[in-house]
Amino acid sequence: QVQLVESGGGLVQAGGSLRLSCAVSSERTFSRYTMGWFRQAPGKKREFVAGTNWSAGSTPYADSVKGRFTISRDNAKNTVYLQMDSLVPEDTAVYYCTATLKKTYSSRTYNDVSWYDYWGQGTQVTVSS
Repeated sequence: QVQLVESGGGLVQAGGSLRLSCAVSSERTFSRYTMGWFRQAPGKKREFVAGTNWSAGSTPYADSVKGRFTISRDNAKNTVYLQMDSLVPEDTAVYYCTATLKKTYSSRTYNDVSWYDYWGQGTQVTVSS
């Protein structure tokens, strides 16, 4: 059984920063998992934000967050992070952490919500103008 628990969401003013964390509980070694962050705004589809392979050597980003968000992981702590800087109101959404044991060399695969196997419950991020 795999459990993903997000934390770090909240209310922030435009231009501010937040860091999301996702702690993973699993019988398998955390470093075996490919990890991702998605978000879903009200009335919209869940969309890819960022992903990371086991070593963080491959970290694709959505164009809308490139240069502002940074994904990282600490395999010793079984945790993946999403540092969000220069936040704008359009970043307001529920942010979800996700994981899969599958591997890919294609950045586009990270974008596919159906490719992942495990999901957290989500954490709300609200950016005020």
